[in-house]
Amino acid sequence: MSEILVETHGKVVHVTLNRPPVNALTLALYAEIADIFDEIGQRMDVHCAILGATGAKAFCAGLDLNEFMAAKVEDDEARAAVVRRTFSAIRHCAIPVIAAVNGPALGAGCVIASVCDIRLAAENASFGLPEINVGRCGGTAHMGRHIPQGLLRRMFFTGKPIGAQEAWRAGFVDSVFPLSDLGDAARTLADVIASKAPLGLRMGKEALNRVEFMPVEDGYALEQSYSTRLLHTEDAREATSAAIEKRQPVFKGR
Repeated sequence: MSEILVETHGKVVHVTLNRPPVNALTLALYAEIADIFDEIGQRMDVHCAILGATGAKAFCAGLDLNEFMAAKVEDDEARAAVVRRTFSAIRHCAIPVIAAVNGPALGAGCVIASVCDIRLAAENASFGLPEINVGRCGGTAHMGRHIPQGLLRRMFFTGKPIGAQEAWRAGFVDSVFPLSDLGDAARTLADVIASKAPLGLRMGKEALNRVEFMPVEDGYALEQSYSTRLLHTEDAREATSAAIEKRQPVFKGR
């Protein structure tokens, strides 16, 4: 049985964690996720990705603790590098990534959701950083991009998760849906995003990632440079013509 499923529907690629019962992450699964998102970024036939999980017991319960306990100290840095590469591969994937969180997202599972561009959650979803409960720490650098420090520190120091509604109020989750509606909601959003100009999506995501931690004026100048590059593409001219002619644009990715 494959522990991660990849399916393409139109211009949207679906990546599904499939390691029951709670989609815990082994080092091999981390590496496979990184490889998949690196490959997705090279594909020009897809314009948006959905990252989800099978079952409703958990989106991802984080690190496989059994494997962690068996790990050798001398392998720690190599293992950490694989984990960092996985989070980076999702965050810097060339196309937008939507997390469809269908249950608890804990530890590394919470971080995986945080490095996606948009998070949709089922009503039964929760988000937690329980590392303190097993004498560890991690994940706050990524989570701190999205939620206030007070909430982040409460989650870290108590190890207690927050529910979908609190995550929505904090701005971490974009929308909350009944579990039965989550898949359709993610697909609908992905289809809207995938209908946009492919180069605009790719260059826009790169720009967003680059300007995130820059001073405002410097960031805006960099963003303008991307916009100027896009201005002269065939797709940009097609989009402008389509708006004037009140029709749907036909993009060619050039």
